[in-house]
Amino acid sequence: MKTSNKILCMALILMLNFQGAVISSNAFAESADKKFEALAKKYIAQLLEMNPETATNLGDHRFDNRLDDYSLKGVERDRAFNRKYLKALNGIQAGSLSQVNSVDYRIMRNRLEYNLFQLEELREYEWNPLRYNIGGAIYALVARDFAPLKERMLNVKERLKAIPAVLAQAKANLKNPPRVHTETAISQNTGTISLVRDELQPFIEQVPELKSEIVPAQAAAVRALEDYGAWLSKDLLPRSTADFRLGDAKYRRKLHLALESDLSKEEILRRAEADLKSTQDAMYEVALPLYKKYFPAENSAARLNDRKLVIKAVLARLAEAHPNNETIVPLASEQVKSATEFVRQHNLVSVPDEPVKVIVMPEFTRGVAVAYCNAVGPFERRGETFYAISPTPKDWSAERTESFFREYNNYMLLDVTVHEAMPGHYLQLAHANKFNAPTRLRAIFQSNTFAEGWAVYAEQVMAERGFGGPEVRMQQLKLKLRTIINAILDQKIHTGGMTEKQALALMMNEGFQEEGEASGKWRRAQLTSAQLSNYYVGSLEVIDIRRAFEAKMGDTANFRQMHDTMLSFGSPAPKYVKELMGL
Repeated sequence: MKTSNKILCMALILMLNFQGAVISSNAFAESADKKFEALAKKYIAQLLEMNPETATNLGDHRFDNRLDDYSLKGVERDRAFNRKYLKALNGIQAGSLSQVNSVDYRIMRNRLEYNLFQLEELREYEWNPLRYNIGGAIYALVARDFAPLKERMLNVKERLKAIPAVLAQAKANLKNPPRVHTETAISQNTGTISLVRDELQPFIEQVPELKSEIVPAQAAAVRALEDYGAWLSKDLLPRSTADFRLGDAKYRRKLHLALESDLSKEEILRRAEADLKSTQDAMYEVALPLYKKYFPAENSAARLNDRKLVIKAVLARLAEAHPNNETIVPLASEQVKSATEFVRQHNLVSVPDEPVKVIVMPEFTRGVAVAYCNAVGPFERRGETFYAISPTPKDWSAERTESFFREYNNYMLLDVTVHEAMPGHYLQLAHANKFNAPTRLRAIFQSNTFAEGWAVYAEQVMAERGFGGPEVRMQQLKLKLRTIINAILDQKIHTGGMTEKQALALMMNEGFQEEGEASGKWRRAQLTSAQLSNYYVGSLEVIDIRRAFEAKMGDTANFRQMHDTMLSFGSPAPKYVKELMGL
């Protein structure tokens, strides 16, 4: 009896110890989550207050009357801020966090490390004049009706008053930029002058009671911008002799931090070069029947077996149907409607109700990309998403303009519309804005790799389902080639010394691009680094998610369910989406 009681007593002690250990473990995990969430909340609050332009774009309008601090003191403050929070993260047991917080912890850590890399190693504030383009900070206050116009224009006035100080800081900070960066800054500054002097005028006229306050600030801002433009042209441009190439060590580090991908530079290049060949083969298979239809009298075996001849001939025929500067925006608007209807009919993914509007790209943002999606911020309570398309620059020759629109012909524009709007960026970002988590980190630090990967993948899905027929399939494959070549250009230009001649030859001979498009991409590759790899790396990793999902679900895999789930986590890097889907 005594032995039995002793055993029972020991068992009870062990059970209580086990329960205590479980309670202690759960309490520790809860403590880690609470500690991280509190830290993230404090970080975000300080980040938005320190970066009012970012806050405006995100839909937080508490600081709409201010511009960012571009001074060297501001740079030092940012450096200390990022170091402080990186150190604070080290005090949190990451392994004890919930799954959602674990992902956000890694996102925050990556962002802090990336910010410090940009401040301490890249130091763009010293050599990139594009960093001081404040046109977007003004435009963001008038582009959307998020508040009464009078309230927004009072904030416009305050930001206009701050422009001379920002430009003075730019003059003090900029040393020896690459020439292409200064040339682009000169062009964009002209657009900012037009925005402030001309495009603001209709808004000013709608608030006559504020004219006496706004007009002097407007005039002073225009004078400062004109003076800055003269300084860019006469002072900075002659001494803009720095190399635009990033170099291998910095490129590798930036690639890893910017893309949040575990793929190495070498692996990306290996897969890109293999996919270049397989995509050309796929283009030939699609092009061959079209060639026979378009050129029935030229069906000799020699011609039919010449793969590049067949592809180029079909692309040239398709390029004959193209828009111009007057028709491209209305055409894209109609294409958004047809793409939306196609997505609904084929039940590809849940379609959001939020509006999307096709607009002419503002002049102050031109010179880098042909089109972009400007989504409503995640903190915004109302507003439109803009699908912006750039017309050709006014100084382009008729021949170059024709080449541009042959590249962005009616069929290519359909594919671009899929990428930028439906079911690409607009749809993905509308889904992302519905995601809720204990922190808002994913809302602020959206992964470009996932966003671009999804958009490229969306092109493939639409083409596979027959959107636009074989003609659009040809353009989708051509854009896939462009995506692949973008990744090759990105690293070979910045780390391998690729010349303009070599880059143009690759784009035009292997990617079948028009001269105007290839020339524009050469400029873009010089102005950016790591960014052009987003599309290819993102698409590889999004397609990998699909394959893993189909392998796991087998015959029960549901296309719409897969896509809705994929889009339900906000916009984290693809590797996190895969992890969150349990793949």
